[in-house]
Amino acid sequence: MITIGIKDVIDIILVALLLFYIYKLMKRSYAANIFTGIIIFIIAWIVVSQVFNMRLLGTIFDKVVSMGLLALVVVFQEEIRRFFSSIGTRRVGIFRIFGRRHRQQASHQDIMPIVLACKKMSDDKVGALIVMERAVGLGEYISSGEEIDAKINNSLIQNIFFKNSPLHDGAMIIRDGRIVAAGCILPVSHDSEIPKSLGLRHRAALGIVEKSDALAIIVSEETGNISIAHNGKFQLKVTPDEMETMLTQD
Repeated sequence: MITIGIKDVIDIILVALLLFYIYKLMKRSYAANIFTGIIIFIIAWIVVSQVFNMRLLGTIFDKVVSMGLLALVVVFQEEIRRFFSSIGTRRVGIFRIFGRRHRQQASHQDIMPIVLACKKMSDDKVGALIVMERAVGLGEYISSGEEIDAKINNSLIQNIFFKNSPLHDGAMIIRDGRIVAAGCILPVSHDSEIPKSLGLRHRAALGIVEKSDALAIIVSEETGNISIAHNGKFQLKVTPDEMETMLTQD
């Protein structure tokens, strides 16, 4: 007779939460379908091996699982990286309090030039993509652009994204209250749920926030709308006042 204790219930709940969290991280990429297929395979493996005790088929499943572990690491290398990165950036307790206070102080000093520049570019329908680095470093993307290392300035931001500027099409990256690079190349999100009305800038913005804890600001060249991407999600049609509040509170 099979008995289920409190430990077993807790174990099942924790495994379910872990699987849900992993699926949530991967659902915005093509890997979600693969992950679903793996879950179905694992369920079939458990049923064959444990419930019906089919030795031959169970042995075949065991061999497939043992050989498939390395293949899974290769297939899910980006998702595994994102998983551990998300864990590493979730601060708790006193460290999170101090970390958030530091970011807010920096934001209050630097957000106004960004807000004013985005408002002006929105009025003039000048496209822009500004990425604000957080705990996860963006060094590999900074090196893909032109290093600037300048204080955040309203006029400088507008000049960089001026339509005839050679850095207009790339992303600007801000770190520690300074513009460190512009014209940067960002990874493009393959999320199928992105509205078709949104262009390449929006896909690049979502791509960088999927791979890091960065915040991305997008000004649409077609509509002039301001959008913000953070935590793998979009906040569309943001007003300058809403933008200031979001950047301050983040």
